[in-house]
Amino acid sequence: MASGGLTCVKYITFFCNLLFALTGLLILTVGTIVQLNYAHYSNFVSDHIWTAPIILMVVGAAVAFICFLGCCGALKENSCMILSFAILAVVIFLLEIGLGIAGYVKHSGLQQLMETQFNTTMKHYRERDDYRDAWTLLQTELDCCGTHGPNDWDGIFANKTLPPACCKLINLSEAKDCTTMHAIQQGCLQKLLGILDSKTLILASVVLSVAGIQLLTILFACCLYRSFRRSYDHV
Repeated sequence: MASGGLTCVKYITFFCNLLFALTGLLILTVGTIVQLNYAHYSNFVSDHIWTAPIILMVVGAAVAFICFLGCCGALKENSCMILSFAILAVVIFLLEIGLGIAGYVKHSGLQQLMETQFNTTMKHYRERDDYRDAWTLLQTELDCCGTHGPNDWDGIFANKTLPPACCKLINLSEAKDCTTMHAIQQGCLQKLLGILDSKTLILASVVLSVAGIQLLTILFACCLYRSFRRSYDHV
């Protein structure tokens, strides 16, 4: 039978495991929301950056599963399950730290990577349907035109015409097609970059909060494992 102090640590660990599970669900939810709401912009962002939401979803699901070991180990006073939980939790914690560092490093070059993708998709605009659809959706949703402005479409369209999505409203008495005169003047690169920057701050805040809770849970799990081992040694 566990002593009063051991029982206290056991239930604190169990409670922390529930918080740990909630952090896993939070990570999974955030990754899913980002993937569902912004996946259609993936043509304008490098593939290895756009895998971040998918990685978050996988990590969130893994955390929720790992917490099962921690909760069962705490309630059953099983030192093996607690040790397994602690080791796996440390692995997840280090993975999250690694993702955070990689995200910070990659973020500094995000604008250059995005500009390359913008130029590539624009260059092959007429050749690929998926690029045309992506540009139409981007310019329509963000109310923007071109990478830095409507002049970026020079060479892609003849006679100074632009994609229809660049114009919200065309005065038919002045022109039948979308032209620079009627186009939205703001480029899409800075608009999309602003959206991604704001989401990056949210993701960073979530990860930092989650990491703090997870570290606390790992410490309690280690204390509980040590207490279980001492209890068994006295038997």
